[in-house]
Amino acid sequence: MIETAQAFGIDIGGSGIKAAPVDLVAGDFAEPRKKILTPEHSTPQAVGKVAKELLDIFEVPDSVPVGVAFPAPVRPGHPINFMANLDQSWIGVDVWEVFSEACGRPVSVVNDADAAGLAEVRYGAAKGQKGLVIATTLGTGIGSAIIYDGVLVPNSELGHLILDGKDAEKYAASSVRDKKKLSYKKWAARLTKYYSLLEQYFNPDFFVVGGGVSRMSEKFIPHIEIETPIVPATLRNQAGIVGAAYYAAYIDQRMSQL
Repeated sequence: MIETAQAFGIDIGGSGIKAAPVDLVAGDFAEPRKKILTPEHSTPQAVGKVAKELLDIFEVPDSVPVGVAFPAPVRPGHPINFMANLDQSWIGVDVWEVFSEACGRPVSVVNDADAAGLAEVRYGAAKGQKGLVIATTLGTGIGSAIIYDGVLVPNSELGHLILDGKDAEKYAASSVRDKKKLSYKKWAARLTKYYSLLEQYFNPDFFVVGGGVSRMSEKFIPHIEIETPIVPATLRNQAGIVGAAYYAAYIDQRMSQL
């Protein structure tokens, strides 16, 4: 691993597991990322083995902090209690312990939406933004991260707020636009309702919109009629890896000071 990397990030997804060394000064990959397909039977053992394989590919030294962005709510010392995109055998498992044992070193684990939000606040669209930032990812569902003055409030699930009698993500996610063949303008009317609900409950200072659809942000963000500033994410597919690496370095630094 090259010298400009201060941490290593791994992003666990339902279809692929991506990783790269991260330059924490630039907030960018220190080397091009590698991707390995998520095992068909995505058990803790199988996914942990892929994480170790990626560490070996990059020859990551033991001294480098390693962070994993994981697609479920993550509470250190508590077992996973919900899993949507990986094998159900993850339920009841301590995810920090799984990856640390598989990789043969301490590994920090953070929810994937939280990792992306941290990356956008530290390096991306919300860099330097004070107050309450809510970062959302619009995809199959709606992921969310709440960050106040740079401090993460972990494991928010704002896609599950009730909107029009159902989970908000079943009303306003990008997958709903595809399924119902909505124009971007009609979809933006749904997003206006969703982000207005977040304004009502949280009074945020800034919204960041991520997910693959953020590449077409000019087609829908200008039609979202809310008072709070709302901008597209800038790190996009890099955010999970960069955010996980940043989280690992922060945790590693904090623990070393105890």
